[in-house]
Parts: sequence; C-alpha cells; structure tokens
Amino acid sequence: MTTDDDRHARIDAEVAAVRADYAEEEAEAAEAEIAERTAALDVPLNLRIDRDLDAQLKQRAAAAQIPTSALVRRLLRAAVHEHAAPVLTVEQVEEIARRVLADTANS
Repeated sequence: MTTDDDRHARIDAEVAAVRADYAEEEAEAAEAEIAERTAALDVPLNLRIDRDLDAQLKQRAAAAQIPTSALVRRLLRAAVHEHAAPVLTVEQVEEIARRVLADTANS
C-alpha cells in the first residue's frame, strides 16, 4: 500500500528529474550558442528578403528556441556544405541518349 508520503516523494523525484533534464538541455543550448558566437565573425550581412520569408524564419527560430540569426547561420552552413548532384534537363538526357546510340551504332 502506497502512502501519501511515498506518492509525494515519487512526484518530487520525477519533478527533480525533469528539472535536471531541462537544465542540462538549457546548458547545452547555451554552450552551442557561445561556440557559434565565438566562431562567428562579426561581419554584418545585409539581405533583402520578403515579409513572408522573414516570418517563416522567425517562426522556425522560435520553434527551435534559438535566435533567428543562429537559424540563418545554420541554414547557410547547411546550404554551403550540401553536395547535391545537378539535375539533368530533358534535353540533356536526350542528347546523352543520342550520343550513346551513335556510339553503339559505330561500334
């Protein structure tokens, strides 16, 4: 049989665990922000964006619980490091097919 004291102790332990997890996450986020700021050059970058993009960036930053500038840095860094293969157009594919057929016919 569980007493009220046991139940309160269990609840207090659960609350303490949640608070510890939250504090750890906040500390990690603060460390990441400090690291970004330390590594960042203080170079202003002026961009012209429309209101819709501005609102989207602010919304995503709020959802991630980071400053908008940190989100923009992450997005720019990801875009710079992305190695996406170029997409061929229909005309380019047709030209490749013609060359392959011509090479096959000449063999």
